[in-house]
Amino acid sequence: MFFRDEHEVHTRKRSLNRGVGLVLAAFVALIFGLTVVKVSNIDFSEVPVAGQEASE
Repeated sequence: MFFRDEHEVHTRKRSLNRGVGLVLAAFVALIFGLTVVKVSNIDFSEVPVAGQEASE
């Protein structure tokens, strides 16, 4: 049993597929990061500033 050498077209397509996969992974990571930030919903307007007392 023997394997034939890959054609140049297959090599180029593999390279293109890896590039598309990396772009897709970066997009998914970006969406995940934005979702985590939005869900955490930290309200920075209520954090007291140094030198000011919290109004009650």
